[in-house]
Amino acid sequence: MENPAPNSLPPAVAGRSAALGPGAGYEGPAFESAQSESARSESARSESRTGFFYALGAYLLWGLLPVYMKALSHVAPVEVVAHRVIWSVPVALGVLIWLGRTSDLRAALRQPRMLAMAAVNAALISVNWGIYVWAVGAGRALDAALGYYINPLFSVFLGAVLLGERLRPTQWLALGLAAGGVALVTWEAGSLPLVALSLTLTFGFYAYFKRALPIGPNQGFALEVLILLPFGIGFYLWFALRGESHFLTGNALDSLLLLGCGVVTAVPLILYANGAKRLRLTTIAMMQYIAPTMIFLTAVFVFGEPFGGRRLLAFGLIWSGLAIYTLALRGGEGRSEGRGPQV
Repeated sequence: MENPAPNSLPPAVAGRSAALGPGAGYEGPAFESAQSESARSESARSESRTGFFYALGAYLLWGLLPVYMKALSHVAPVEVVAHRVIWSVPVALGVLIWLGRTSDLRAALRQPRMLAMAAVNAALISVNWGIYVWAVGAGRALDAALGYYINPLFSVFLGAVLLGERLRPTQWLALGLAAGGVALVTWEAGSLPLVALSLTLTFGFYAYFKRALPIGPNQGFALEVLILLPFGIGFYLWFALRGESHFLTGNALDSLLLLGCGVVTAVPLILYANGAKRLRLTTIAMMQYIAPTMIFLTAVFVFGEPFGGRRLLAFGLIWSGLAIYTLALRGGEGRSEGRGPQV
């Protein structure tokens, strides 16, 4: 085939020029560069929209989780957590098979240091799940909401203490308001809000150690539940042998709800993992308040938990701190861990 003459147009461009009519010529590299930039921009917007809906789905599912767990309030929290672990394993492994990332998990299982790091994360998140399940069943969902509201500010505090990050005045103000809210709750109740603080501490340190785990979020979650699986099976057998198991023992609804614990645990985490990587940290930072707000509203208006004036003032202080923290992020101050409750 002969090459086109040096001054001739490429066939595709020549055809376009002819279609446009006399006077239409080759726009040149600048035009093609602009088209390429426009295509990249549209692709980025599409990725951002996809990420937004993934993350939104995760936070909405986390926000609705108290209703699901309330239906299991008559089941021992340890048994519920055991089933969250057991039935999360097939979901997590199924996702890795679908993504073609099982080799990463196999490699992690052969590294003692990786296993030790994942074991710490697994212990923290299992305790977090247990406290959360107990809190919802015991009528303390408001405390759970409080804990997850405080969590972003606790992450900022950990960054300052453990990573040596310098806090700006607005961040110190946000931390001070949150501390004031906790102090007010303590004064009203006559004791520390242990449920809220336990959820904050366990998840805050979970997020901190998760950063150091050199593996993707989907693979990391699969590794954590695999580490917990022997304990989950052990607790299930313990309840079954004592005749106290609620799984496959008469009540079909209980069995279905326990079986579904894997889906309600794993799916939001997977949605979040695939949404967060497509979004800016500031977007995630603002979206992460969806779940605790839904938990708060469910606790007050669905479960009818008491919410008096002093507690309203305490939550108001914490909400003010979160507002200052979020506005500082939008202005370029600080950073967010961008993680969800993982409850």
